[in-house]
Amino acid sequence: MRYMAYETKQKEYGLKLIKEGFFDGDLGGGFFKYRGEMIMCLHILQNRLNNLYPSIREEVLNYFKENKITWWGGKKPTGNILSSQTACLNHLFPIRNDKSAVLNLLKSISDNFIDVFPIDEKLKGYIQFEAVGGDENLLNEGTNTRGSQCTSIDALIYAKHRDGRKFLIPIEWKYVERYYNEDKSIGSKGDERKSRYVHLIRESQYLIYDNTLSCCWLEPFYQLMRQTLWAEQMLIHKPTGFEADDYMHIHVIPDGNKELLNKSYPCSNKNMEATWKNCLKDTSKYLVISPEKLFAMQNKETDLYKYLQKRYWQ
Repeated sequence: MRYMAYETKQKEYGLKLIKEGFFDGDLGGGFFKYRGEMIMCLHILQNRLNNLYPSIREEVLNYFKENKITWWGGKKPTGNILSSQTACLNHLFPIRNDKSAVLNLLKSISDNFIDVFPIDEKLKGYIQFEAVGGDENLLNEGTNTRGSQCTSIDALIYAKHRDGRKFLIPIEWKYVERYYNEDKSIGSKGDERKSRYVHLIRESQYLIYDNTLSCCWLEPFYQLMRQTLWAEQMLIHKPTGFEADDYMHIHVIPDGNKELLNKSYPCSNKNMEATWKNCLKDTSKYLVISPEKLFAMQNKETDLYKYLQKRYWQ
């Protein structure tokens, strides 16, 4: 049997959904810019909004506008049905104002979380998207711009542990991503990255210095390193609205994405989860979970659950 990469499988399944009219009858064949040219692709929807769960479309646009968040790749949501940003929003944005539903997300991870707090921003809810943690950048990256030019967290939950501690729960969302061993420490940009992060890694209470330095210039560990440092600096500086005592880092990845999960990474000769846990002093602070397992405690009879199941979990 011919091996088919996860991205290819998802693209073929998405094209099937397009033919069935799943995306409000959108026929696909939309355009995106690639190296200065407009390219037509069947898996790009013609109406970008059709890529979002129907009930959240206008609210998402308003949320991004009011909070001055930059969309991935431009000023508008993408029409690419394989977008991880879109997948994250489709899963989490519809429940962001539902306290019990957000708490159920955490119950699928741990029984230790007993409450969630609203995060203060324009159009606030119990989940914040493209979080940067206030106005001051704590990672030497310049000014905080949500969604671009600095470390942004795909989704953030602010929760209470049963022992009374407050937790920041940063969520990194993946869909069909895979990476090709690009070394981000090379060249002038690499020098700039090292000047930003190396001393923070050295001083970190959560990262093992030598192990982290050997892996953190490759993706996805470059992202994970920055997000771990972000959480640590948030705990140290406690900016207004984010006064927390601890953190737990959630990495949402479909079980089927073996190219990301099971790749043997050259810095460790181990898979993704084992490689990153080898960089952490406390591995309990990092959890890999699939989207459907994250939603295991949700009401399975809702339109949202059925939409996610059909679109993403087949």
